[in-house]
Amino acid sequence: MLGSKLPLTAKVEINILLLVVTFFGLLTRLYGIQFPRAVVFDEVYYGQFVSLYMKQVFFVDESGPPFGHMILALGAYLGGFDGNFVWNRIGAEYSNNVPVWSLRVIPALSGAMCVPLGYLLIQELGYSHITALMASLLLLLENSLIVQSRFMLLESILIFFLLLAVVSYLRFCNAPRCSSVRWAWLALSGVASACAVGVKYMGLFTYLLLLGLAIFHVWQLIGDKSLHLAVVVRHIATQFLALIVLPVALYLAFFYGHLNILYHSGPHDQMMSSAFQASLEGGLSRITKGQPLEVAYGSQVTLRSISSKPVPCWLHSHKANYPIRYENGRGSSHQQQVTCYPFKDVNNWWIIKDPRRQDLVVSSPPRVVHHGDIIQLLHGMTSRFLNTHDVAAPMSPHSQEVSCYVDFNVSMPMQNLWRVDILNRDSEGETWKTILSEVRLVHVNTSAVLKLSGASLPDWGFRQLEVIGDKVYKGYQQTGMWNVEEHRYGRSHEQKDRELELNSPTHIDISCNLSFFARFLELQWRMLSIKVEESEHKYSSSPVEWITMDTNIAYWLHPLNNAQIHLIGNFVTWTMANVALVMYGLLFLVYLFRRCRKMQDIPEASWSQIVQAGAVCGGGWAVNYLPFFTMEKTLFLYHYLPALTFQILLIPIVLDHIHSHILRSPSQRLAFGGVILAALCAVFLAYYSMSPFTYGHVEMTPDQIAKLRWKESWDILLRKH
Repeated sequence: MLGSKLPLTAKVEINILLLVVTFFGLLTRLYGIQFPRAVVFDEVYYGQFVSLYMKQVFFVDESGPPFGHMILALGAYLGGFDGNFVWNRIGAEYSNNVPVWSLRVIPALSGAMCVPLGYLLIQELGYSHITALMASLLLLLENSLIVQSRFMLLESILIFFLLLAVVSYLRFCNAPRCSSVRWAWLALSGVASACAVGVKYMGLFTYLLLLGLAIFHVWQLIGDKSLHLAVVVRHIATQFLALIVLPVALYLAFFYGHLNILYHSGPHDQMMSSAFQASLEGGLSRITKGQPLEVAYGSQVTLRSISSKPVPCWLHSHKANYPIRYENGRGSSHQQQVTCYPFKDVNNWWIIKDPRRQDLVVSSPPRVVHHGDIIQLLHGMTSRFLNTHDVAAPMSPHSQEVSCYVDFNVSMPMQNLWRVDILNRDSEGETWKTILSEVRLVHVNTSAVLKLSGASLPDWGFRQLEVIGDKVYKGYQQTGMWNVEEHRYGRSHEQKDRELELNSPTHIDISCNLSFFARFLELQWRMLSIKVEESEHKYSSSPVEWITMDTNIAYWLHPLNNAQIHLIGNFVTWTMANVALVMYGLLFLVYLFRRCRKMQDIPEASWSQIVQAGAVCGGGWAVNYLPFFTMEKTLFLYHYLPALTFQILLIPIVLDHIHSHILRSPSQRLAFGGVILAALCAVFLAYYSMSPFTYGHVEMTPDQIAKLRWKESWDILLRKH
């Protein structure tokens, strides 16, 4: 009939197996996640940051970038959490205002989605639906992955983004070149890579593996003579944008959001520079509001060390002298101590004096101090000049002692002239500016640089930090750099009036609006350079113990009975994963050796498939496991979970290869299929047996607990009534 139109149709393919494993993934991870309604292991750590996000208070977490904390905070925000909870003890009961389900649901959903992603990854490597189903079942029934997914922790989120990045890139590689959708998969891979690195720095290892795969892929394109040069260049440029530019931009975006959300002064302010602190609302910005910008002769200042190691501190003196002799018999000048003090104190105030004049007040107009000027520094509360001389420092005998000069009428003349070197004058100018200028103070007589040594003085120095004159100072060292933090123009001529002035708050406005990049670079440097004191934890472990699961972590114990939750894996799965890894290595070496001798045991397509599978799964295990042997930090079993995930995916790959290429007769393959089915049943039985430790719902007797302690090295809790 004229004018008739074809009906609009849509073709939808539904993978029932994928839907089923996704459903069970959601069930195993989401079931009863509000139990226990108490702080579970590292929730005590991450919860503190979630509360600070809710209150928009600035913090620094040296363990990783902010994106993971932001995801956890999103769950708290959606649940209406106000941040009011004291995260001080594992096992503490949550108050009614804490939305436990909302805090835990995002990690649980991430863990659940890892199951179908494992299925898709195996499929993208070219294996059958049955092989992919086996991979997803092994992930589904892995107790350690379930436990880590059910609480407010980051590992399940990290693993989700790692798998998503790999699956997306494999889909991009496998999609037809004429398809426009493949570029969306490439972009998604870049986004997921950025998210993985943004959750934890561990994500960087898999990201580098992904870049290695991309380089190999590009190398193949370059060698493909059927492609026009313009097409190759477009591919290279697109992959560079998607896998490098896009992740870097997103990484910066995470910090941009982090710094814009957390604009209130917080507990970690002192780790940051004075300029950074002044950019936050409250705290130092409240103290420094209205300060004069330019330092002048007669200015009253506090001098903060640019270095935050071992702790942030201010140049300080007090009415106590160096002992005549130290414990080792060396003598001192017995002059007034000069230290670096890690707390705000009136004895941190110094007056900038012109050596050519006697005035200790700021003239009108102020005479500003510039780079290269010679000054004296007068301690405000004791009226003694900052001095150094050829006397060995107490804790650093190769450097000069720094003191406030006391005239004992002995042959030790005053040497109190200092030259002002403004190190960042290219960006901040030649004028000494409050907060902004980074200054080095060079002693005129000896050329020694005023420097924080970092050593703590003994009891006679009140355990404060040693300040020295370093005559061999070279290069750019933050320990020898200072900035004016608090600043006022001195107005009092008499000492008593001056002491009252020093005790009063600064009053006169310095606008210190740091750019985003300046704040990002400083925060990133602080996160990477903070050295946390390593301490042995009851459940810390070494990488050697992980691979055979010789260790566990007790996450929670019921306050009244023996119900408990442990991070313990599925022993059968871990054993199979180790065997699969060894077998893959042996198969690869045998095939490689025989191929070198021009003997091909398997078709070229099968060889390429198993090499790619090994690069993704075996490589994923290696890059997420081996680096821990070089790390000097407290390690736990959960650090192994990303590597374990890739290792588990290697199991069905090896089994499929044995079934398809090594076993020849149908009877052998049938028998091997029976062995695989028996192994999967054993995996389920192990999962079911360990489920009381996974979900913590069951009140167990001592005998039941003893039966579940499959290894003597496991630390299982037992409450004695």
